[in-house]
Amino acid sequence: MKTYIITGANGFLGNNIVRALQTENCNIRALVLPGDKLHSLDGLRCTLFEGDVTKKETLGDIFTVEDGSEVVVIHCAAIVTIKSKFNQKVYDVNVNGALNVAEKALSIGARLIYVSSVHAIPERGQTLIGETKEFDPALVAGQYAKTKAETANALLKMYRERGLDVVIVHPSGMLGPHDFGNSHLTQLVLDYCNGRLGACVKGGYDFVDVRDVAAGIISAAERGRAGECYILSNRNAAIREILDTVSEVRGTKKIKLMLPMWLAKATAPLSEAYYALLKQPPLYTRYALYTITTHVTFTHEKAAKELGFSPRSLHQTIADTVAWLEEQGRIKPPKR
Repeated sequence: MKTYIITGANGFLGNNIVRALQTENCNIRALVLPGDKLHSLDGLRCTLFEGDVTKKETLGDIFTVEDGSEVVVIHCAAIVTIKSKFNQKVYDVNVNGALNVAEKALSIGARLIYVSSVHAIPERGQTLIGETKEFDPALVAGQYAKTKAETANALLKMYRERGLDVVIVHPSGMLGPHDFGNSHLTQLVLDYCNGRLGACVKGGYDFVDVRDVAAGIISAAERGRAGECYILSNRNAAIREILDTVSEVRGTKKIKLMLPMWLAKATAPLSEAYYALLKQPPLYTRYALYTITTHVTFTHEKAAKELGFSPRSLHQTIADTVAWLEEQGRIKPPKR
């Protein structure tokens, strides 16, 4: 029986992968940080292990398997940040932690599915971006992107020089249900539905359903080619379209006020400070504004062809997200 080891299992993507594996005949080992809240895994079939990817000595138990076992390691643990200030912990987790996991996977002959990001892919002026095997932190913007690029480069080197069985996936911006920790897009929906967002800015990005990413990752474990990269994206959508769809789903008035980009950029530092006080992900920062004005599209043609990746409609994703947040009591009933 195949064993899946999932790091960051109680995170947004991690718990959706655990959910997707519930119908599979497999063992599921879930790595969580000591003291973490585990609401996202309530009622799910998995064995919990406490550990910290930045401390290799804490990973012994979850990586202790019988000789000859077929093991897939799905490395989701990461710190996603759009903040401007450098954070050493982001580097420690996203780079050093990922390499610790890779070493453990290599030591037991496991296949490693590394969850990178489309942000790690250098844009080089293109409007349509596909996969690459050349990653350089200097060619991407923002600490999160730089850590993902550095790690992807290091893992491909381990594949070439040491035989690491690694497949790299690059999700775009994820949205969907079962987000217990408030990703930036979930925070956007929450703030809008709860009346804390009266304006939006021009721009957009490629957004994909987290459940489709989870399915793509499981398919990559089965069908992905070692040493290859796969983009798991959907399509580019304006922030205005996201919010308008939320309004349509809830039967409420659409947002009317568009914030000029120059004003958004000028007030971005205040936004970061405000959300830091609330202990919530900031809705927009200078890096976030840079991202939504790049006007790029990511193609998932390779993943569709080799992994059978087929993302659902963005409207369905938003409808399901809103429905789940309503069930959780995290958004107020709509005012009609």
